[in-house]
Amino acid sequence: MNSSKRKFEPQSIRKVLGEIVQSKALITGITNARVNEIWFELMGTNIANYTEKIALKGNTLFVSLNNAALRDELSYGKEKIIQMMNEQLGKTVIEKIVLR
Repeated sequence: MNSSKRKFEPQSIRKVLGEIVQSKALITGITNARVNEIWFELMGTNIANYTEKIALKGNTLFVSLNNAALRDELSYGKEKIIQMMNEQLGKTVIEKIVLR
């Protein structure tokens, strides 16, 4: 009778953890958390108070603000915000910002 049990090869903990850390889902989650953190660091408490939601989808950062005047003011500096955020991230992650 054939056994249907799988036979696993032993692997080093370093290799297993390396595969987990390099997984796309984990990298995406860490990047999203980092983008959130950087937004609040760079923009300060005044803008943070009007920020409702931040979401990174692909290379586009979606920022929901509850103040129309602030939204208009920030729209003039989108390129500068992108540059500063990417600089803090250490790589080009954000290519576009959508303010809502």
